[in-house]
Amino acid sequence: MSRADRARVGAYGAAACAAAYGSMKLAQALGANALADKDPLPPELRELLLARDPLFVASHWLLAGAAVVGVIVALATVRPWGAAVPRRLLLTIAWTLGVFMIARSIGMVGFGFVGDALLLSGVRPPPAEHAALARDLARWDLLLWSPFFLLWGACWTMAGWRLGRRAPS
Repeated sequence: MSRADRARVGAYGAAACAAAYGSMKLAQALGANALADKDPLPPELRELLLARDPLFVASHWLLAGAAVVGVIVALATVRPWGAAVPRRLLLTIAWTLGVFMIARSIGMVGFGFVGDALLLSGVRPPPAEHAALARDLARWDLLLWSPFFLLWGACWTMAGWRLGRRAPS
């Protein structure tokens, strides 16, 4: 694989992660469980999510649409037709999404490796009335969601890095 091909991996990876996330949100919007019960939300919000509250259903439609936009933006960083999109806009989107997703995976926005490890090790005790649920959701977050957001964020930052190093069209 050439160096140029390796540099494109970030953009295609970001597009693939956006497609996977969008597919899950679309399935949830259409009524499927699709890991909704593994979403690390506070118990009150989790109940609304699982009861298919109209605001959560609407948010799934919005997130599915945002994922489609994410696929297009990720591909615009490497495809010839992406030259029509302002380069600075693509760079801003790629780096912002990458940094936010990496921060989320680490635990800087409430969830992530650090918070999950603290909860599961007993350093940060879970709420007494929801201890078992909090531990279960922390395990899911530690093993599925945080690695997924770390991968997705790394792909976005790779796409941004590649775009920033490429000569402007």
